Amino acid sequence: MPLIGDTPESWPVESSVDLHRDDWVVAFRSDQVRSPRDPDGPTFRRLVVEHPGACVAMAVDADDRVLCLRQYRHPAQMRFLELPAGVMDDPSEEPQGVAVRELREEAELEAGRWTHLLSVWASPGVSAERHHLFLAEDLRPASRGDFALHHEEADMETLWVPYADLLEGVLAGTVQDAPVALAVLAVHARRQRGQ
Repeated sequence: MPLIGDTPESWPVESSVDLHRDDWVVAFRSDQVRSPRDPDGPTFRRLVVEHPGACVAMAVDADDRVLCLRQYRHPAQMRFLELPAGVMDDPSEEPQGVAVRELREEAELEAGRWTHLLSVWASPGVSAERHHLFLAEDLRPASRGDFALHHEEADMETLWVPYADLLEGVLAGTVQDAPVALAVLAVHARRQRGQ
């Protein structure tokens, strides 16, 4: 049976206007798009958040505990239980390399074994942001080097959470960060399949 899946497609953009762009990684633009099914019809406006993507590392130790962070997120006005993660702000970096870097910088850990879990679009109706989620195992301490935590990162709390408790939190709706939920459920599915 063939796998179902998404397919690349690009509709014509008649014009594009930057609404916000600076030296930070995120930009915001307005596109006038034309449907290829109606090439003579009117264009319509779509707002797009440009984002280079992010990588997430779910670090699980030998006792089946997950390294989690508690971090404040201003847009949501919440302090979330999260996993080490970061933006793909260097186009030459591969997703796993970003996950390796973020685990080292945010959790002072490195992993001997990495498994790609999922790559998903965060909110494709408005954003070009893509998340790459990895499982990190065979953990050992590592130095963050000269990386310094700033802003919300400087206020992060680090904690080890039993995987079973994290799964229950996701299913109960008390753990609501999407990358955490996706990584936890992907690991659960892999375990159910014996992977």
